[in-house]
Amino acid sequence: MMKLLLDANLSWRLCKLIQHDFDEVQHVDKIGLKIPPQDITIWQWAKEQAYHIVTNDEDFLHLTTTKGFPPKIVLLRTGNVSTQQVAQLLVKHKDDIQSLANTKEYGVLQIY
Repeated sequence: MMKLLLDANLSWRLCKLIQHDFDEVQHVDKIGLKIPPQDITIWQWAKEQAYHIVTNDEDFLHLTTTKGFPPKIVLLRTGNVSTQQVAQLLVKHKDDIQSLANTKEYGVLQIY
C-alpha cells in the first residue's frame, strides 16, 4: 500500500493532483500536527501511521541515516518546479515508489 505524506515544503494542492494514482495522500498541514511541525514530529507520525514521506528537505535523509526506516522517504531533487510538474514526476515514478514501499533493502528513493 502506498500512503504518501507530503511535507510542508510541497503544496497541499498536490494531494488532489495525485490522489487517483496512490492509495492515500495527506499533506502534513492537514493531519493535526502543530504548524509548523518539526521534522522529527513528522517522522514519528509517518512511522506510526505507515506513511512514506515525500519531501525535498534533506533533513529527512539525515533522519533515515540516524534512525533507519520506516518511514521511507521519497526525496525530490528537482529544484524549484511547479506543483503540476511535481505531480507528473511522482506519477511517472509510481512504480519506483511502489518498489520503495515493497523493499526491505533501502529506505530512500531520490527522484531527479
